[in-house]
Amino acid sequence: MSRRYERPDGRAYETMRPVKIEVGVSKFAEGSCRISFGDTQVLCLATVEDRVPRHLEGKGTGWVTAEYAMLPRSTPERSQRESLAGRPGGRTFEIQRLVGRALRAAVDLKLLGQRSVTIDCEVIQADGGTRTAAITGGWVALSHALRYFTPRPVRRHVAAVSAGYVKGALVLDLPYAEDSIADADVNVVATDAGELIEVQGTAEQRPFSREDFDKILALSMRGIEELVEAQKQAITSF
Repeated sequence: MSRRYERPDGRAYETMRPVKIEVGVSKFAEGSCRISFGDTQVLCLATVEDRVPRHLEGKGTGWVTAEYAMLPRSTPERSQRESLAGRPGGRTFEIQRLVGRALRAAVDLKLLGQRSVTIDCEVIQADGGTRTAAITGGWVALSHALRYFTPRPVRRHVAAVSAGYVKGALVLDLPYAEDSIADADVNVVATDAGELIEVQGTAEQRPFSREDFDKILALSMRGIEELVEAQKQAITSF
């Protein structure tokens, strides 16, 4: 691993960007938070409804799903709203399905009952890691929305982070400046017990070995431990 590479923001290779979670930022949503991974900011809003998708009607189980969108000026240049195109783009659809899968893993759907929770993840500012921030913040909004339920349907913490190789160096929590030039980039979603929910990895510039992957995974799990602690601190406010 190269030790000559210097990260754009001066962080050590194994250090997360500053993480900030503000809870209860919406007057109307049952659960809400604004999460920041450095300059990436995502607003997460949870809505609880007394209905379920048709395929779950009468089965005594609930549902958790997510929607994801980037505001037009969340990036350096304004992008068109996807609603004007008539449907979400492929990247948006893939991310919101990932967020939904990740957050369902946090919940006992039987305890939720015949209810649905929708987590809207709105990217206010994008500087890499929007999907990992959406999952981590989405969990807080979900937990906030279900805080009065007894017994609590939220059974475990779920968080996500990226790690990968940039110019030969193994680094944690890639901003856009690193993500865009990464040799290899992996997104890891896991529980507070260290159980993997999903791993998305791509060799951008060069293939990576099993040994490389094991190092990425170990570093990611350290980052997830930090994120779970940030989640725990955030939910002490409710």
